[in-house]
Amino acid sequence: MKSILFSLPETMQLTCVRSGRHSDQAAFFNAVEARATAIREYLSSTPARVVIAISDPIDCIVSLFAVWECGACAVVVNPDIKAGERENVIASTGAALWLNDDEVAALPPQAADPDNIDGAALILMTSGTTGTPKGVTHSIDGLRARLDANLREIGPAALQNTLCILPLFFGHGLIGNALTALYAGQHLWLLPKIGIPEMASFGATLDTHQITFLSSVPSFWKMILATSAPPQAALQRVHVGSAPLALALWEKIARWCGTEAVFNTYGMTETANWISGGAFRDVDCCDGYVGKPWGGAFRVLRDNRLHRDGQGEIAVKSPGQMLGFWRDPLKTSKIMMGDYMLTGDLGHLAKDQSLTLIGRTKNEINVSGIKVLAEEVDMLLERHPDVAEACSFGIPDPVSGEKVAALVRLKSDSADAKELIAWCRENVRADAVPSKIEFVNEIPKNDRGKIARIEVKQQMLAKWF
Repeated sequence: MKSILFSLPETMQLTCVRSGRHSDQAAFFNAVEARATAIREYLSSTPARVVIAISDPIDCIVSLFAVWECGACAVVVNPDIKAGERENVIASTGAALWLNDDEVAALPPQAADPDNIDGAALILMTSGTTGTPKGVTHSIDGLRARLDANLREIGPAALQNTLCILPLFFGHGLIGNALTALYAGQHLWLLPKIGIPEMASFGATLDTHQITFLSSVPSFWKMILATSAPPQAALQRVHVGSAPLALALWEKIARWCGTEAVFNTYGMTETANWISGGAFRDVDCCDGYVGKPWGGAFRVLRDNRLHRDGQGEIAVKSPGQMLGFWRDPLKTSKIMMGDYMLTGDLGHLAKDQSLTLIGRTKNEINVSGIKVLAEEVDMLLERHPDVAEACSFGIPDPVSGEKVAALVRLKSDSADAKELIAWCRENVRADAVPSKIEFVNEIPKNDRGKIARIEVKQQMLAKWF
């Protein structure tokens, strides 16, 4: 398989915990080749984009490598994607094929776009797909560089039995959990969409499969700590990321896992997931501490210049940095300062490059590690015939970290908040559905006529909480 991402070691294995389906290297390669043969029948030319919307975790990974084997670019999306979101993804990526659990479907030809990115191998759609999607684009070389950096930091021994409970359309799950373990030649155990009954026996599941490593988000751990007894055998290493981690929760996770090698990791889809991590055992451990970079470097933006230390917006230069946003060179250029990428996160950078995060500058709502853009929820709500204007924002939630809420100005008095939420649920994935909506006569604006989102959020938090 010369065109595959890398030669996966003979020792690699995949197992679906729920179904028991297992694949070693030979079976996996055979499945990839069979899938690639089916895909080639539909591809008239390369490079092409192929959307993967597959719920079976092993089939999803097989399809990813099959797309790469065909020399095409994979667009991995939520298999529960709604019809309107599907059309947005197709239009924005110019995809030629759509793969789901049941079929390979050819899509109508799309017009050529001069802003396509050469070398694109993987596009991950971030911040939802309710409006114009933001397609983070990675190359094979960039992914390999990220995985090499992961292995240098983690080491193959800790990855011996890796459990992935995160969705594979999520960079944290796909690159951080799945591809890292396979690249190391280790055993990847897959347990997507873990349910409440499975959470109750999670400690026993770790013991049964002798799990040595897993990574998840803080909201997952809040549920586990409340429902499951700890495993009898300590894990070797644990990552927690994609959302802020408080020191008190960090300590509870370490105690439950039986190890102080619990890392608060920092990363984003644009950097192919992890770029740093701080361990609970580190002397600098505190709220927001994410350690030193795993390859590359941090800088802070202050006074329109990048500094080696101090406080400001975090900029990163990472081995796995994206090629850019698909078909949006302007958006890409706005976040780049030379080789450094602005993250929208605020932090304090020590002279030894240790980073502590203190906040965000973006209008992203972090729902269990899944980023939802407030502006996209606005656009979704404003598609409803009774909505004149909307302002969305995040509100605290003890389980998911944040939930979506919105202030809405109606065209008439005929709408009902519950009915509007139900309508959203029919038109967008669950992460982006507002949990609370309040109707107002006017939404506050700033002196430039733009929605004063921060002011709105502060007012509503004071009123509701």
